[in-house]
Amino acid sequence: MMDEPSLGLAPLIVGMIFDIIRQINSTGVTVLLVEQNAKAALDVADTGYVMETGTISFSAAARNYWRMIGCARPIWARLSGMGGHCVTT
Repeated sequence: MMDEPSLGLAPLIVGMIFDIIRQINSTGVTVLLVEQNAKAALDVADTGYVMETGTISFSAAARNYWRMIGCARPIWARLSGMGGHCVTT
């Protein structure tokens, strides 16, 4: 389990940390990652979950996450870091 591995680190170091997480996961090791930087976390994840007040309120495959969560969800603005604007791929 990794809890907020990017917290307070310079962007270059954050990139290195997430490269290491990718390497660990590529060996077949499951990584439980708790991270507020949803974009960075979903870039290395297979599945993303949102937990609110101790309950999983949403989950999706990481590659489909932003499309599935939709702009109408109240948590969108908090997770996206994009001021609540919808981005589709």
